[in-house]
Amino acid sequence: MTVVLVLLAAAGLGAYAYFQKTAQTVPANIAQANGRIEVQRVDISTKVPGRIASITMREGDMVSEGQVVAMMDETEVRAELAATKAAVERAIQGVAQARATTASREAELALAEVQLKRSTNLLEKDYTSRAEADQRRAARDVAAAAVQAAKAAIGDAEAARKVAEANVAQVEARIADMTLKAPIAGRVEYRLVEPGEVVASGGKVVTLLDLSDVYMTVFLPTASVGQVRLGSEARIVLDAAPDYVIPANVSFVAAEAQFTPKTVETADERAKLMYRVKVSVPIELLRQYRDYVKSGLTGNAYILLGSSGTWPDWLQPRLPDAKS
Repeated sequence: MTVVLVLLAAAGLGAYAYFQKTAQTVPANIAQANGRIEVQRVDISTKVPGRIASITMREGDMVSEGQVVAMMDETEVRAELAATKAAVERAIQGVAQARATTASREAELALAEVQLKRSTNLLEKDYTSRAEADQRRAARDVAAAAVQAAKAAIGDAEAARKVAEANVAQVEARIADMTLKAPIAGRVEYRLVEPGEVVASGGKVVTLLDLSDVYMTVFLPTASVGQVRLGSEARIVLDAAPDYVIPANVSFVAAEAQFTPKTVETADERAKLMYRVKVSVPIELLRQYRDYVKSGLTGNAYILLGSSGTWPDWLQPRLPDAKS
């Protein structure tokens, strides 16, 4: 009999404690809404089509910004790079040849100038005919035109060299794009392909979770959202960890209502308008508790309305030991 009474008393105390916890009322200066933890996702995709040579990350691995996540097969592109570099060498030789031709044409022009001058002097002394002088002048003009043509050929050769060098840079950029690196620090959520698979341009290879951008999306009615400002204090309590209270802030308030017609006529319909609000966890806290971050966890968000107010004791921040 005594044992039964003890068990009944314990059960009564447990029920009372549960009732006390669930009976906590939300103050009028705090808005409550349920939502789900979301983590910003970043897809690492291929810029060029090709075969995946290797993937260094597994699902759940942590990666740092700039860390290599996957490599594509570069064999074909490396051969193309060798061809473009050979084209650069050929273009350089073309520039040298054009410069040599120009030098030769300039020497011929100098000789034609000397011969014309000599012929002109002899014509003044009647030692040669005007026809001879005119022939020397024509030869000089031809030589001058040849110099101009040779100089233009240098310009063409220089342009060809620049095009060849640009082709090399373009191929090198493609090779660089075939090494897939993490644009942010985060956690690998999905590994979408395996080595040996051929992916198209824009094909997703790995999905990362940006652990510096964690938030809960909730919906508030017009009466509440009108008192919410960007940066307002908030709290998040997860169903999976109801004993902990996570401090947060309002980072976004939608400009348009959701789930209702765009045009409303009556006050009752206006009262049904719901606005999307994002409650974000501070990045300093996320750095400390990044191992706890999980996308999809459900819970409640509590948002402080107005410009001032206090939190009840049961909504004061309570967090687990980050080292445990």
